[in-house]
Amino acid sequence: MFYTKEMIHKEFKMATQKDERNAMKKSYKHRIEYLKALKEDMIKVPKHFSNLNLTTDQLQNLIDDWSAPKPIDAFYKRIFGVTYAEKKAQEEAEYFTYDENGEKREVRKTKEETL
Repeated sequence: MFYTKEMIHKEFKMATQKDERNAMKKSYKHRIEYLKALKEDMIKVPKHFSNLNLTTDQLQNLIDDWSAPKPIDAFYKRIFGVTYAEKKAQEEAEYFTYDENGEKREVRKTKEETL
């Protein structure tokens, strides 16, 4: 059986739903278990994943991110070198200004200006 991108997305969504059922305590246990099992399968039977552009290193990065206390911060740290809040603050400073009335105004260039 070959894995498809759609199958992996569907199975990950099911793991997410299992995690979200226990709303009292935020948990990523099922997602982490799913990613670990997927990585093991990829190592044991790589031909089932030959049609995907996915490596075990990429899966390990996902496992590491989801295992962190704040997965979104772990992801942003790995990709951008800063936390999610820090990245959003950078974007806010780069793309918006506040006028004298305290109103927020976008200063991002339009498509016509960048061409």
